[in-house]
Amino acid sequence: MRKKTKTPLRQCLGCREHKPKKELCRVTKSPLGEISIDEGGKKPGRGAYICPAPECFKKARKSKVLERNFRLSVPGEVYDGLQAILDSNGGAKHE
Repeated sequence: MRKKTKTPLRQCLGCREHKPKKELCRVTKSPLGEISIDEGGKKPGRGAYICPAPECFKKARKSKVLERNFRLSVPGEVYDGLQAILDSNGGAKHE
C-alpha cells in the first residue's frame, strides 16, 4: 500500500484562494525584521504568499496586505522584485 503525500497549501493574499505552496511567490519577514523575497521557500521567519498573477499582485499592493501581515512598511524593492518574477513567468493567469 502506497502512502499518500499531502501537498502543502497556502493562501494567496491577493485572491484569498488556497493553492499549492510551490505555485506561489513567498515573501518573508526575518527574525531581525528584514523583508525579502524568498525564491527557495526555505528562509526562516514569517512568510506571506502571493499568486504569480497580475491581478493578485495588483490587489495585494493596492490593499497593502503585506504591510498589515508583517506589521511593517514593505520596501519598494520587494514589490519591484515581485513584479520582475511576475514578468518572468509571463503573467500566469490563475483559475
